[in-house]
Amino acid sequence: MNFDVIIIGGGAAGLSAALWCDDLGLNALLLEAEKEFGGQLLWTHNAIENHLGIRAKNGRELLEVFLKQLENRKFIKHLQAKIKDLDVEERIVFLESGESFSASALIIATGVRRRKLNIEGEDDFSGRGMLRSGKLDKDSVKNKNVVIAGGGDAALENALILSENASKVFLVHRRSEFRARAEFIEQVQKIENVEIFYDTLLTKISGNEKIEAVELKNLKTEESRILPVEAVLIRVGVEPNTGFLRGKLDLDESGYIKTDNLCAANVTGIYAIGDVANPLAPTVSSAIGTGATAVKTIASWLNG
Repeated sequence: MNFDVIIIGGGAAGLSAALWCDDLGLNALLLEAEKEFGGQLLWTHNAIENHLGIRAKNGRELLEVFLKQLENRKFIKHLQAKIKDLDVEERIVFLESGESFSASALIIATGVRRRKLNIEGEDDFSGRGMLRSGKLDKDSVKNKNVVIAGGGDAALENALILSENASKVFLVHRRSEFRARAEFIEQVQKIENVEIFYDTLLTKISGNEKIEAVELKNLKTEESRILPVEAVLIRVGVEPNTGFLRGKLDLDESGYIKTDNLCAANVTGIYAIGDVANPLAPTVSSAIGTGATAVKTIASWLNG
């Protein structure tokens, strides 16, 4: 099937692009690899208070508003559409299901995913001590020892939340200084049951039925130590979902898609929007704005 526009990714940016395609009369297909639309909104558990026009208690509540806006819009939706390959020159999308679709323009809106440490035990304790977020799992850490790996806003904000119920929160950061906001740093440093390990790596998670301990390594002394804990939360940043684009589009050193001010990539007819092309300002507002920019640019291009 041939479309004016194929949008790959159904988070805030992709949904915005779909809305604008309908608004400008472009025949669009929205592809989402997961079982539902939402992208990062599905794992944003804290309140969203900096999106102009609406406050939401979490990402899912904001997503419901977005989906309501799209109810009567005309575009084709395709969930569980996992990408197998992409021909950027011919603008053809090949799915793992065997389906293929072509378009005059492609919009990449695949977003980012939480970065992993890729250490022993990281994938072995889902639901058995590996925490999803401080807000969701706050009650589960009551009277337990918790390790949080990371040094940005997310790590420190979760330390503040979990310290309310946990016996002890160990905050492990590989650098000698946090990169989080000053307000978070100041608050964390005042809490008695939070212990900070600077210049330290979390290198192993171990246990039997549940998490029982972690191994830490000091980067300056090279010394390792075992720490008894019952829960672990990893917040070491995010990375773009662009593995399928390597060698096809220009990416920066971190894997983000390089675009111009009209959201165009280096190949004609390919555009990138949202967090996958915006490492400096990954917000709901910028995702929505780039969705509009890309589609308006495409409409102008197609209409000559």
